Amino acid sequence: MNQDPVATIESLLNENRVVLFMKGTPQAPQCGFSATASGILNSLVDSGYATFNVLEDNEVREAIKTYGDWPTIPQLYIDRELVGGSDIVSQMFNSGELHQMLGMEPPDRTPPELHISEKAAEAIRQGMESQPGADLHFAIDEYWRCQFSLEPASGDEIRSEAGGITFHMDINTAQRAKGAKIDFEDTMQGTGLTIDLPEAPPPVLALSVTDLKALVDAGNAPAVYDVRPASEQEQVSLPFTTPLTREEMQTINALPKDTPIAFLCHHGRSSAGTAEHFRKQGFTKVYNVTGGIDAWSKEVDSSVPTY
Repeated sequence: MNQDPVATIESLLNENRVVLFMKGTPQAPQCGFSATASGILNSLVDSGYATFNVLEDNEVREAIKTYGDWPTIPQLYIDRELVGGSDIVSQMFNSGELHQMLGMEPPDRTPPELHISEKAAEAIRQGMESQPGADLHFAIDEYWRCQFSLEPASGDEIRSEAGGITFHMDINTAQRAKGAKIDFEDTMQGTGLTIDLPEAPPPVLALSVTDLKALVDAGNAPAVYDVRPASEQEQVSLPFTTPLTREEMQTINALPKDTPIAFLCHHGRSSAGTAEHFRKQGFTKVYNVTGGIDAWSKEVDSSVPTY
């Protein structure tokens, strides 16, 4: 950095009401604690919040520990006041204190209705026997990944009863878990619990190049983003696509979640990963162009060169 690290910190706090010093970015956190803190803020602060990736500036990383007399990262500041790290942010979020600090309405603490098969309930009860007295916690993160854990309850969790089992959840999980169906089945990955989440965004949809061509010709195509490296786009590109830059990703994130968006790459593999990323952000109409620009050349327009 060109300026003193303390001056950098002061500038961030003066110019932004909410600032999170973290490892990585909200789109790609580099530690679980930073992922937890940014995930909570993502669910609360619609207008965005400022972040600083301490992994990119070791001077600021060390200075922020001294500045607030707080030894670990992440650190959340609101109105220049240090709130704390991941654990405190989580506790304040579940108690409603964080909502109050941000001037928001108290959170909905309605316990969700859960459905569990007897076979799944028995499997969970057997697992709980390994830690007598521990409480069962059910978590669904912002990417709709589910996790069970056994640990003491803090008292701020939302509790739901199903199959004679008490599930402890944070506020976000309680919203995402509405109508969840928990079963115990044999799958291709083996025998274990399966969880169906009705509130989860629909899966990424495959869009063939021929179907995309028809939509383009009819003027009904979704916005198509080219995720290939700039060097490949310089070789060949399609006129109706938009390069997926960092700035463009921010533009997409600000769109309504029901906006149709599609992603294209060389053969359809990298774009599949990008499409899945935006599906996990809550977008409900996400497409991956199967076969990519290579398939477009071979099946739609042979004048587009292959490489």
